[in-house]
Amino acid sequence: MEKINESDGTPSSSQQTLKGTSRWTASLENLLEDPEGVKRFREFLKKEFSEENVLFWLACEDFKKTQDKKQMQEKAKEIYMTFLSSKASFQVNVEGQSRLNETILEAPHPLMFQKLQDQIFNLMKYDSYSRFLKSDIFLKHKRAEEQEENSSEAQTIAKRASRIYNT
Repeated sequence: MEKINESDGTPSSSQQTLKGTSRWTASLENLLEDPEGVKRFREFLKKEFSEENVLFWLACEDFKKTQDKKQMQEKAKEIYMTFLSSKASFQVNVEGQSRLNETILEAPHPLMFQKLQDQIFNLMKYDSYSRFLKSDIFLKHKRAEEQEENSSEAQTIAKRASRIYNT
């Protein structure tokens, strides 16, 4: 998709300055890249009794960045025990779960949970994400953000006006 350029050839400001809730509404990926977005989304999922989905997704993201083999084994076991085993405290609902067992932990590799992570991502994207964007948690945060923006805009205008009239 081509970016719309302003007359000076730079990308339009709306593309550059999307932040906070505006970025969150653009995509689930943007939401998950923003610590505040993750916090609000978790808050929402907790109310829906499905916080384990985002926790699993985040754990997998962290796991993929792990270089050390011993750490990788420890994290893989932790992910399995927390989210995937039949006795998991935050069990996620993924396809093929009944076939999962601890043998997957014997040879851990960075992408070993990728298919499961993708399933959970799609579940969030096509299910809870759209509800989140309509939720009180999101809407309250968006309103607060807009009020903050409006008050800082008003201050900027007032400062400009005072510079103009005080010269």
